[in-house]
Formats: sequence, C-alpha cells, structure tokens
Amino acid sequence: MSFADERDLKLLDNDKYTFFVLRRIIGNECRLLITDHEKLIICYSGEPFPVWIWTRDNAKEAEMENAYLMAYDNGLLDGKHNFNLKYDLARYFIERAKKDGISLKILINMFAYDNPDPVMPDSKCDGSLYRCDQKDVDELADFLDLFHKEIGIDQKDREGYKKDAKAFIDSGNMFFWKDESGKNVASCKYAPNKDMASINLVYTRKECRRKHYAENLVYQVTMIARNEGYLPMLYTNADYIASNACYEKIGYVLRGKLCTIGN
Repeated sequence: MSFADERDLKLLDNDKYTFFVLRRIIGNECRLLITDHEKLIICYSGEPFPVWIWTRDNAKEAEMENAYLMAYDNGLLDGKHNFNLKYDLARYFIERAKKDGISLKILINMFAYDNPDPVMPDSKCDGSLYRCDQKDVDELADFLDLFHKEIGIDQKDREGYKKDAKAFIDSGNMFFWKDESGKNVASCKYAPNKDMASINLVYTRKECRRKHYAENLVYQVTMIARNEGYLPMLYTNADYIASNACYEKIGYVLRGKLCTIGN
C-alpha cells in the first residue's frame, strides 16, 4: 500500500484523457493503492469497479512483470476483478496469466475523447433537457440498472443504485432528456475533476433510440460543462461505431485508447 502525491499526478498528466478516472479516484479514499511514484500506479475504489493500472508508454518487460506480480500478490487476479490498462500491458497480462493457469481476455475496447469546441447537432428532436432532483431517485436507479446491464460491468443491487442516484442528483450534474410527452427517455451526467469534466452515464431507453435524444442531450450537457470552464471528455466503447460517430458529430475528438480485460 502507498499514498499518492504530486509525483503521481504529474505522471498522469501525460495520459490525462485515458486515465482521467484514475486521476480522480486516487484523490479519494481507495480500496487499494500501490504506486512507486515513477513507473507504476495500481488503484481501485472498491467492488464492483475495475482496477486501474497505469504504466508509462513503451514500458519494459520488467516493468510489466512487476505490474503483473503486484496485481497477483494483492489478490486481484482472483477472477473477480477487471482491469483498465494500456494495450501493451493488456497483452502482457493475458499471456503472462496463462502461465499461472488464469484465462484473461479483452472485454471492452475503449476510446477517450475530449471536446474543446462543441458543435450544435444538425439533427433536432422533440423534448428538452431536465436537471434531476430527489423525486427522480427511483427512476434514475432504473436508468443506472439498465445502463450497467447493457455494458455488462460495474453492476450493483437496487440499494447500491439508489445510493448512487441520490449522490448524482445531489451533485446537480445529473440530467434526463424529457420527450414532448414528459417521459424521461435518456440520461447523462458530468463529473468535474481539476480542469476537465467526464461526460458519462449516457443511456437511452431502447424503445426511444434513433430519435436523436442522446445526441442533443450530450451536446447540452457538454455545453454546461464547457460554460463552467471545464474541458469535456468521455470514454466510449470503441466497437459502438454509431455512438462514436454521434459524439464526433458534436465535436468530440479521439485522444487516446485503452481496454478492459478480465475473465
């Protein structure tokens, strides 16, 4: 175990897009934090969230072996944890784990985008932006459940989602898109950290898709974050071609790549 300090934040400056979340969680209470302040940071905030492992670009084999052994010795290769890391390290982990009889594979390919100059959507839709308040806790918990079931990671029970919903609403940064009938059809929030804000929890009800709700919702939330002085950024599943095209249409620019691996 260790403690993060300014040396770790400086290391992450070179990967501020791909490791935005890691930078945020090392500033809070962590379930596990290992760092040598130079070549390796391992951190996660608790179940069911993935373990973040940072190594420098073009890490040497000895550095990747050290990262693997740190994960192994701390019980993280028990089949219950997923890992967010760079592709070189992911490939090393997958091959190295075979020697220990552990099967790992890439679960998600991720892109990291930022948006220095948002572009208004060409595609209009009915309805309008709505900032969530505490009367929306139960419905937001429903959205969180649907969102996490669809992506297949970080799933919680109902009480866990309600706790998150209350916290997100308290932040003042949680939004729905209401269609013209008043139905909440899509969700989105932003989470500031330093000079950046992560746009996340983007989800549209299945029966309401292809109506441009998400595009307009994400644009408006992006503008709120931008007008508050933050540089908006987001992670996407690299294999969701339509979603990525949507983000690019409203000004998001690809800045980095990483992946999630697990059993």
